[in-house]
Amino acid sequence: MMAWTTPCEVAPMRILLVTTGLKVGGAELQVAALARSFLAFGHTVAILSLSAGQEVKLPAGAYVIELNMRKTPAGLLRALWQARKLVKSWQPDVIHAHMVHANLFSRVLTRIVRCPPLVCTAHSFREGGALRMLAYRLTDRWTNLTTHVSNDGRNGMIGAGGVPAKRIVVIPNGIDVDRFHPDSALRQATREHLGIGPDSRLVLTVGRLVPEKAHDLLIRGFAQLDLGLTAHLMIAGTGVLQQALATRIAELDQVSRVTLLGQRDDIPALLNAADVFVLSSNIEGLPMVLVEALACGCAAVATSAPGVTEVLRDQGTIVPRGDVTALADAIAAALREGRGTSAQVTERRERVLSSFSIEAIAQRWLTLYSTLASGASAPHVDSGSQPVAGHSLSWHGRRADSDSDSGSGSH
Repeated sequence: MMAWTTPCEVAPMRILLVTTGLKVGGAELQVAALARSFLAFGHTVAILSLSAGQEVKLPAGAYVIELNMRKTPAGLLRALWQARKLVKSWQPDVIHAHMVHANLFSRVLTRIVRCPPLVCTAHSFREGGALRMLAYRLTDRWTNLTTHVSNDGRNGMIGAGGVPAKRIVVIPNGIDVDRFHPDSALRQATREHLGIGPDSRLVLTVGRLVPEKAHDLLIRGFAQLDLGLTAHLMIAGTGVLQQALATRIAELDQVSRVTLLGQRDDIPALLNAADVFVLSSNIEGLPMVLVEALACGCAAVATSAPGVTEVLRDQGTIVPRGDVTALADAIAAALREGRGTSAQVTERRERVLSSFSIEAIAQRWLTLYSTLASGASAPHVDSGSQPVAGHSLSWHGRRADSDSDSGSGSH
């Protein structure tokens, strides 16, 4: 593993990452990427998963614990007791929870054991309904800080009453920019392997086959295309809608033009092979696959799901959610242009390098962890400031009050 030198000069820390699960998903992949980065920076990392089963590849140096928590009161109590023992024996310097179940679980954990500073990160625009937002609000004082991966998501949680505006900031997810980059040789080899000829256009999407990703909309839009050139749509991912989507493809007589690829572990190769990447989602937190597509220089079309504008800015086409005609028209226009010029490819990648490098994002987290561990309380957003951690934030030089046997140091 390559060791990185961080300009943060953060002393070695013991970092406990708590996650709802380790199945394939954007949040789970981000936990793995952060763990890998923290280890490369010389820190010690443990990953606590509430549920059993691992699909995400984790770094070899991380200590991994699966609680296999059952969805019963007894199961919750048992998991909390196991986590309590872990905190007491492993003695982390910071706990960073990811996703709603892990966030709420970690907040309750601070009530039964003396904990280091706790940060809770929400990854979805919809962390849940009214009951979950109430749970977030009632337990807000048990965490040092809540963060979200996008401004849209932050505003959504504030609007739903989940967290006070001054108690939530934005730190986006990051990607490994060395893994996702333009590669002409890889593009040619992958296209040949997929059976895509030099005169054909390839449209790609990557994501779980679930309702919120709206793949049915994409398939219907693609079926409308009449470009006068050969085009193929490939959909990478698995999920509960796989059979339903296969049926839809057959109904629209698109079997020869649309392929369900299933689960893939060669996403950088697919993104290089593609001419256009399409995100058809209705709901997102911060769509990292769109970031990965830009990093590989791919042209992008996306619906106006939360987080999309923050990723694309002027480096792609955004259409209204649910509008099949607008989506089809945007795909058609993008396909006629293809990947574009080398300058356009470079501009897309530069967009990612400036904002979404996992190394830079990990450094921001480490700065936050170190500040909290030193005794300062969490940053808050001043009126009129941009709610992005590390920028335009105020820091208070005191640790928040804690109970005698529960020490998250939370407000």
